[in-house]
Amino acid sequence: MSIIEETIKRIGPVDAALIKMAEARQQQLTKPPGSLGRLEEIANRLCAIQKTLEPTAAGRRIVIFAADHGVAAEGVSAYPPEVTAQMVANFCAGGAAINALAQVAQSELCVVDIGVAGSIPDLAANQTGHDCRGPVARSARFASRRVRAGTRNMTRGAAMTEDEMWSALRAGLELAEAATSEGITLIGLGEMGIGNTTAASAVTAALTGLEPSRVTGRGTGADDATFARKVKAVKAALDINKPDGGDALDVLRKVGGLEIAGLCGLCLGAAAMRRAIITDGFIATAGAALAVRLCPNVSGYIFAAHLSPEPGHAVLLDLINQRPILDLEMRLGEGTGAALAMNIIAAAVAAFTEMATFESAGVTKRG
Repeated sequence: MSIIEETIKRIGPVDAALIKMAEARQQQLTKPPGSLGRLEEIANRLCAIQKTLEPTAAGRRIVIFAADHGVAAEGVSAYPPEVTAQMVANFCAGGAAINALAQVAQSELCVVDIGVAGSIPDLAANQTGHDCRGPVARSARFASRRVRAGTRNMTRGAAMTEDEMWSALRAGLELAEAATSEGITLIGLGEMGIGNTTAASAVTAALTGLEPSRVTGRGTGADDATFARKVKAVKAALDINKPDGGDALDVLRKVGGLEIAGLCGLCLGAAAMRRAIITDGFIATAGAALAVRLCPNVSGYIFAAHLSPEPGHAVLLDLINQRPILDLEMRLGEGTGAALAMNIIAAAVAAFTEMATFESAGVTKRG
């Protein structure tokens, strides 16, 4: 039995009885029934995930998997591949958007080199470690889990070998286990990699059977010519690899990415450990969707942070049966949406655990 099969066996559905108990408590709090809208739904499901009527949002971590993609050689991005390594250094220096937003969310930030092709500048290399443990700070912790220097060009054949895919999946599983042992309760998903929206588009098309043009967007500001090459590359990857949409691992290996594999493993590991998963945008949700295809129970542990303008994102959210918490027209990635959603989840928990009941406050209930 593979490590993935062993992990999936441990993933049960979220506790429906706890949701009912949480709903009953919501009725006792000093507010009209349902008046906090989706905040109530969020708190109730977190109770079910954590198996308690005293849920917590303490212990937050956003994990950014960074990797390059061979398909970038097809001219599918407005940015050159060396930007991936440069942005990893920027995360470690505290200079990216996610650094600022993670600090507001009181979240630890960890960037994982799982498949960066270029040489990472000294700033990141000097912080090299195997784990992501560290204080909440503006700069990110750095972990080296590089499987290989980027995927192969999926328009010419499979993006990864089986061994490479399994190594990336294991990295995600192990990071979920480490987060649990370190008291993390909310695990946010982030990613960085030039060409990764092309891989996510191919994954989405393979999982859903939709035409590439339906699920492919412009990513990081692609012009018309770049966008046309991107759609062509997705079609070519699907034609040459013929991934089986019913087999998540076949899809992942043939047209996915090393960071998408890491995200998939992180989702599976977090669900097995009964930790809440906060997805970010299109690429992070592609990793989550593969995890849900492998184990449908994973869906109950996921909170979708936001809705990206990327056309494939809404398709994937429907696939995993999740509604986004926010819709701010964000498309940056890096885990930025997850950071913002953590604040909403923390607010939902605070309202549930800190509000007085009608009885304790001496307030008359309606009717």
